[in-house]
Amino acid sequence: MPRYALTLEFDGTPFFGLQRQKDGPSVQQAVEEAVHGVTGAQVTLHSAGRTDTGVHALAMRSHFDVESRLTPFRMGEAINAHLRPAPIAVTKCEEVPEDWHARFSCIGRRYLYRILNRRAPLTLEKDRAWLLSPDCDAEAMHRAAQSLVGHHDFTTFRSVHCQAASPEKTLDRLDVSREGDEIRIEVAARSFLHHQVRSMVGCLALVGMGRWNEDRIAQVLEARDRQELGLNAPAHGLYFVEAVYPDREAEQRGD
Repeated sequence: MPRYALTLEFDGTPFFGLQRQKDGPSVQQAVEEAVHGVTGAQVTLHSAGRTDTGVHALAMRSHFDVESRLTPFRMGEAINAHLRPAPIAVTKCEEVPEDWHARFSCIGRRYLYRILNRRAPLTLEKDRAWLLSPDCDAEAMHRAAQSLVGHHDFTTFRSVHCQAASPEKTLDRLDVSREGDEIRIEVAARSFLHHQVRSMVGCLALVGMGRWNEDRIAQVLEARDRQELGLNAPAHGLYFVEAVYPDREAEQRGD
C-alpha cells in the first residue's frame, strides 16, 4: 500500500492542537477528512510531533497509507482543495518507503518562539506572537539559555500531564536573538517533553524583563520541581519549524 508523506503548514489558532480530539477540531481530523474526500478511504495521519491548541507549524511532517492511483503531486493538490477554507496547506507531498515513519524515523525537531516587544497591541501579528510591552534583554536571555543546553532532567519544565517515560532530554540548541522589535528563540532537540519549550521561554522572558537574574535558570533546572517554574509562555507564539530525518542515500552508502 502506498505511503504518502506530507509537509504541512498550518495556523493553529482555530484548532485544539494537531492530534485528533474528542471535544474540538484538530489538524489531524481536518487532513484525514480531506484525504477521505479525495480517495473515499478512512486513513490515520501520523505526524512528527504534537502541537497544543494555538501552536502553529511551518513544516510539520506527516504520513498516511492509502490505496490510490494518484501521483504525489495530484494527491497534494487534491488534499489542498478539500482542506479549504481551513488554514492548513500541504506544501509538499511525496511517496515514501513503507518503513519510513513521520514520527519514529524522525531524529530531530526544531521549534521557533516569537516575542514582540512593543506597547501597541498586535494587529497583523495577533495570535502569531507573544506581546510583551517591557523591552527584553535578548542577550541576557541567550546567556541564561545556555545552561539548558545539553542532557538534563527537565522536570521543572515538564507539564504535569506529560506522558513521556523520562524527564531527561538532550537539548541541542537554544538560541535567543533580536531583530528589531522581535525576539526569536530557536530550539532544537531529538524530542521534547510536553510544554518544555513554552516553559523554558516563559522563564527566559523573566530574565529578559529583569525579574530574574541569569543564574536563576540554572537553579530552577537543578531544582527538578515544577513548582519552581516562573512562567509558561502562551501557545500562540510557538511554531513547529522542521522535522529532521536521516539521509537514506547516505545510510545506504554507509556514510
